[in-house]
Amino acid sequence: MACPQDLLFTRDHEWIRIQPDGTARAGICDFAQEHLGDIVFVELPAVGKAFKQKDVFAVVESVKAASDCYCPAGGTVKEVNARLVDEPATINKDPYGEGWMMVISVASREDLRQLMKPEEYDKYVAEGGGH
Repeated sequence: MACPQDLLFTRDHEWIRIQPDGTARAGICDFAQEHLGDIVFVELPAVGKAFKQKDVFAVVESVKAASDCYCPAGGTVKEVNARLVDEPATINKDPYGEGWMMVISVASREDLRQLMKPEEYDKYVAEGGGH
């Protein structure tokens, strides 16, 4: 799956999309969901919880393993995708759309400058990043 051009990426395979209202939607990349396999459970953060960049904000469990998800940018959780509680495989089907995990208010734009643009992330993955 091609990386959407409006996202920024972490080296741990999370993505973030800045919304028109200044909040940011986040989730895990297609690469991550593919390597995890069939996702059977998602532990989402509580609305109102604050995270620093790289803090664990969620846990995704698949038939293969459990994996921590790291916050792409620091901020406070404004919303979570409650659909994932009953339909965790939504992440497998549409990781960049319906499979989003949380919306945060970004505390510092500096965090965003440390993330990879789509072309940088594609190169990182192609060169074996994350293995």
